[in-house]
Amino acid sequence: MRRTALIAIAVIAGAIAGLVLLTRSGSDQGVVPGYLEADLVLVGSEKNGRIESLAVQEGDTVAKGDLVFTLESSEQEAELATRKARLAEAEARLADARAALQRPREIEVLQSALVQAKAMQTKSQLNLDRVRSLYDKGWVSKAQLDDAIAQHDSNEASVDEARRRIEAANLPGRSGVIEAAAAAVTEARSALDEAQKSLAKRKVFAPAAGSVEEVYFRPGEVVNAGQAVVSLLPPGNLKVRFFVPETDRAALRTGETVAVSCDGCPSGLTATVRFISRDAEFTPPVIFSREQRRKLVFLVEAHPDERTAELTAGQPVSVTLPQSPQASP
Repeated sequence: MRRTALIAIAVIAGAIAGLVLLTRSGSDQGVVPGYLEADLVLVGSEKNGRIESLAVQEGDTVAKGDLVFTLESSEQEAELATRKARLAEAEARLADARAALQRPREIEVLQSALVQAKAMQTKSQLNLDRVRSLYDKGWVSKAQLDDAIAQHDSNEASVDEARRRIEAANLPGRSGVIEAAAAAVTEARSALDEAQKSLAKRKVFAPAAGSVEEVYFRPGEVVNAGQAVVSLLPPGNLKVRFFVPETDRAALRTGETVAVSCDGCPSGLTATVRFISRDAEFTPPVIFSREQRRKLVFLVEAHPDERTAELTAGQPVSVTLPQSPQASP
């Protein structure tokens, strides 16, 4: 991969840069070669899956929190719908346990029975009063009076029974059933939260602002959990690496400012020393001199227009570079 090649080049450059100290001329005293190194931020997903869409391209600049890529999430969406249905079912069971034991229609039937029992009680009370009046006059027997009293007592008992049935019908479920239903609702909600988080992790956002250095996978490819899909370079993740001879090491301190210059760069660039190695290294066997730096080449990618895109892959072409403003006619 291109990133592996870049790392290899950086390592070689860092290893060979120190040897130039052996060949410095007197006019180069105090100047050492170095190179810029980048600490890339590798962006991957906590979940594995197939890449559904890619929101960035190499060279793009992203802000922290911008969408980078998404994973295919049909299974997670189906699981989320299932969890929502189970939560609705658990909540319905809890509401049913907390509600009355009888349905409203059944309670209405019991209330009708109570009205009927009260009517029978009223009728038996009137009959009892009439029989007592006749018994006092000697027109009915004691047996007839006892029958009227018994009928009235039976009707009163029917009224009391109808009232107790209504009271029992309005009672909620047992406490154990209610607690079990409430626990089921809590469990269903936790499962729903987990499903929502799992679905949310199918979208990956930029952890920091920076430029997109390389895209390792494209839509349709499968990646493992934790595998880098995109590499980002935040502006603050660049550093200058250089080697100093043992004679100059003691005079260098962390926090000091050093001047940085390069071919084609603006003047006045500086860098602050953050780290000085405690361990010495032998000078590498290969060096980059000022003359050899002219042999260095840099990769340039140009996206073709519509007509150029019709050419066949692998076909050799000649590229004419734009003339520099400083170049002579």
